[in-house]
Amino acid sequence: MADVIARLREDGIQKRVIQEGRGELPHFKDGTKHVVLYPLVAKSLRNIAAGKDPLEGQRHCCGIAQMHEHSSLGHADLDALQQNPQPLVFDIEMLKVEDPGTYQQDPWAMTDEEKAKAVPVIHQEGNRLYREGHVKEAAAKYYDAIACLKNLQMKEQPGSPDWIQLDQQITPLLLNYCQCKLVAQEYYEVLDHCSSILNKYDDNVKAYFKRGKAHAAVWNAQEAQADFAKVLELDPALAPIVSKELRDLEVRIRQKDQEDKARFRGIFSH
Repeated sequence: MADVIARLREDGIQKRVIQEGRGELPHFKDGTKHVVLYPLVAKSLRNIAAGKDPLEGQRHCCGIAQMHEHSSLGHADLDALQQNPQPLVFDIEMLKVEDPGTYQQDPWAMTDEEKAKAVPVIHQEGNRLYREGHVKEAAAKYYDAIACLKNLQMKEQPGSPDWIQLDQQITPLLLNYCQCKLVAQEYYEVLDHCSSILNKYDDNVKAYFKRGKAHAAVWNAQEAQADFAKVLELDPALAPIVSKELRDLEVRIRQKDQEDKARFRGIFSH
């Protein structure tokens, strides 16, 4: 046991082995230099919990540069910790033990090679789940695949051939994710993601079509019509599908106008 503890020692941190969950919780002292980047990590974890991109607001640079660039992380407690690092105590609970190869690793735990190999597998799993009607689970798979590629992309120079190649792999996955969000009626997320795609690839028919459907769903009639017109311009073969979407939009607008007129008549009749 002494040998095990010796191997676990790090400068500034002491670790104790607790067998079978019995004994005192470990208490790490004087370890501020090991957790100086923790506020950035915590912000990413909070983004994940809120359903956002964990790398939102970050650019291609090292962690120290990220700290200097962000005057605020958007959370008062993390800002205070970043300005004045403190020793941190982490209570870690072991839920279960799984043998290597018997589970799918989370993207953050994979090597770069494992991420690259996992993406097509996760993509196919997402497609299968969507076909079977498990839309929420499919969206989670597409999100994991995107996270793998985003992590790899962060290590490349923006605009470089490798960065662009990874971005082109991300785009179809993001469109699949948007399709799941359309089904889930989370239209504003679809608008955001499709717009981000079209800012880079202004000839992406699928992005225009999905954004058009999302605009129509939130009563942005002019924007929806403009997106559907762009779909027809880029791919005239989609005319029957676009015509149906436009007819459906017109029907919904007429119904809404009739409902609004009836509502206003009721208000002014009193």
